Amino acid sequence: MSEIKKRLSIILESPKDNTEEKLQKICALLDQEISYFNWTGFYFKNGDKEELILGPYVGAPTDHTIIPYGKGICGQVAVSNETFVVPDVHEQDNYLSCSIDTKAEIVVPIMKDGQNLGQIDIDSHKVDPFTDEDREMLEWLCAEVAKIM
Repeated sequence: MSEIKKRLSIILESPKDNTEEKLQKICALLDQEISYFNWTGFYFKNGDKEELILGPYVGAPTDHTIIPYGKGICGQVAVSNETFVVPDVHEQDNYLSCSIDTKAEIVVPIMKDGQNLGQIDIDSHKVDPFTDEDREMLEWLCAEVAKIM
């Protein structure tokens, strides 16, 4: 995973790309390099509203471009401010289905100065694919993304 972290760092430190371009490149890199990351995207706090709005992503189009706080896995993370790993989405009562192919999901908040700015959301077509290494890398990534926000 350290090679991916190095490549993510290069994207984050690039002086030529704006934040949105960096986030799009991060999504593309994760999608290309980790076979079980089948939808990778960012959601961000929508102004003063208690909702998230879809940002850059790679994967199938989604109807969930706005997610109210508390709704679905992303909405729950917007409230809890904690990483949420869902090994099997079919066992979650409060799951918003984006695709019939999605079997698992991990959502990691982007925190800055105690505020939840948004999150990275990753769906997988496999049941229980996410490792501790994935979680640690994504938590590191979100801490780094917070620095450029």
